[in-house]
Amino acid sequence: MPSRALTIALRVIRQLIHDPRTIALIVVVPLVVMTLIGLSFPEEDVLDYLAPAMLTTLALFFSFLLTGISFLRERSQGTMERLMASPVSRLDIVIGYLLGFFIFALTQTLIIVLFTIYVLDVNYSGDLWQIFIFQIVVIVVAVNLGIFTSTFARNEFQMVQFIPLIIVPQIFLCGVIWPVEQMPDYLQWLSAVLPLTYAVDGLRDIMLHGQNLLDVWLDLVVLVAFAAGTSVLAAISLRRGA
Repeated sequence: MPSRALTIALRVIRQLIHDPRTIALIVVVPLVVMTLIGLSFPEEDVLDYLAPAMLTTLALFFSFLLTGISFLRERSQGTMERLMASPVSRLDIVIGYLLGFFIFALTQTLIIVLFTIYVLDVNYSGDLWQIFIFQIVVIVVAVNLGIFTSTFARNEFQMVQFIPLIIVPQIFLCGVIWPVEQMPDYLQWLSAVLPLTYAVDGLRDIMLHGQNLLDVWLDLVVLVAFAAGTSVLAAISLRRGA
């Protein structure tokens, strides 16, 4: 791990720890959302089926939002300009921010998964540690996507406007609400290039069918490739200021 990227990551962690809004977004808001979901679907079988899709969707949404807004703030405050004026590569910057934001996204994901399983009492078939590993891959995708998307926003309002463009279509097209197989062919083709499709499919196979990570290797490969691709694109499109 490059020492410069690690230094950036540690600075990001120290800064976000002292931000009450960030802590609330990480801890309180996801628990409120999952509680509402649990109360909205009192039937145990329905909640068990929806849980994998909800876990991956919330991981993507909250990690994307947290990363995008925080990274945009770094640019607007001039931090990015100072970093790019120093002997630090663009890839080091992206990796550093990825590691920093990843710690908070991981903490949030652990909270959501444990709350869903032990408080909402959702039944699952796979191993808990494999669920965590799969979710880690999902949040890496979300963090990279948030960094990449934020390079095109000039303020927080613009960043929020990317949610209907980036996140909401995936909720409708990736099997969260209804099966992809029941959609028209052209929507199925579009679904095949969206990361949430593979996140939902993979976690459902683990939690509902008891499969392991080797069984969902294709979903993992696609998600890792998407994360790598967005990292490179973020490094290329990185700008100094908002």
